[in-house]
Amino acid sequence: MYDITAKTLAGLEEILAQELAEMGAQEIKLGYRAVFFKGDDTILYKANLLCRTALKILKPIKTFPVIDEHDLYEKVKKINWLEYISLNDTFRVDATTSSDNFNHSQFVALKVKDGIADFFREKTEKRPSVDTFRPNLRVDVHILNDKCTISIDSSGESLYKRGYKTKANLAPMSEVLAAGLILLTGWRGETDFYDPMCGSGTLLVEAAMIAHNIPAGYYRKEFGFELWRDFDRELWAEVFTEAERKIKRPDIKIQGSDMEWDAIKISKSNIANAKLSEYIEVKKFPFEISKPSEDKAIVVMNPPYGERMQKEDIFAFYKSIGDKLKADYLNKDIWILTCNMEALKAIGLKTSRRIDMKNGNLDCKFVKYEVYKGSKKGKYMNNSDSETQE
Repeated sequence: MYDITAKTLAGLEEILAQELAEMGAQEIKLGYRAVFFKGDDTILYKANLLCRTALKILKPIKTFPVIDEHDLYEKVKKINWLEYISLNDTFRVDATTSSDNFNHSQFVALKVKDGIADFFREKTEKRPSVDTFRPNLRVDVHILNDKCTISIDSSGESLYKRGYKTKANLAPMSEVLAAGLILLTGWRGETDFYDPMCGSGTLLVEAAMIAHNIPAGYYRKEFGFELWRDFDRELWAEVFTEAERKIKRPDIKIQGSDMEWDAIKISKSNIANAKLSEYIEVKKFPFEISKPSEDKAIVVMNPPYGERMQKEDIFAFYKSIGDKLKADYLNKDIWILTCNMEALKAIGLKTSRRIDMKNGNLDCKFVKYEVYKGSKKGKYMNNSDSETQE
């Protein structure tokens, strides 16, 4: 058992911790945009393959106080890098900093690269090469104030790169964010799923993968740990085979729609890449004429925030969303992600839940509406949008 760190998006830490607990991770602790835990190689491999809300799975190898660039260089040079790479291997360094003493992450990465290279020069008079595209070892450097953590990156490319999305429209949603939003609703494939503003189809594919229990990394060609010196090919085959056996085919409908032909084409292409065309239906029509079936369903949507719309137009648009929900989305759990809090009020429905989220650098709310007939109508169909935040 050793220390492992999983990076994620702000707001998804608890969901990621649940995912890790389900696969057997131990001593789980929440951080900001990170979850810390203990595991072995099996857990490391599973975390990369199965975690829908992780961006990176890192294995810390050294933590130390650091004063300046020279101190950083000297301490990096003292690490026995022969445990991780040989002269014939390649490496790259990525750095993030939040420190008054270290203002430039690229310069930090350069000093760490120099430290690794000079370690080998002093030992062997040669040094391994840098490869920014497909290195044998990715070194992750994180400096917070005067504390530096050196980790090796077991994921390689970020885990949001599932492998099925080859095309995207403007401002596409991250696969990790899409999966996280769906998991936050509590939906796991028990009912139908509908996205009436589907864009590139990311929410639809992630919903289908959750419902079918398809591993998050199922379509990826490679993970970083597969290039490590101690990669256990047999163990990885066991982990992958076990996950593949758990794929199922639930009897539910997953449907999406959009008003743009380009979005429909992109959605269908990404759905086909995920081999889910048989299970996801996508049609072209605007939200204003959408009408989900009367079957029990969850609705998740990511409407435009209004960056390219006039203020009066975005308010009118959000009001039309509310009008449509009241008319044709009765008895549905409706979740909307937006960063336009003022426009959100124009929907004219009371939210039953509000969750703080980030979409890129944007502060957003992920809100839930429960639209009912009969006695609950008055409760949920008033114009108040103020309640205790969860």
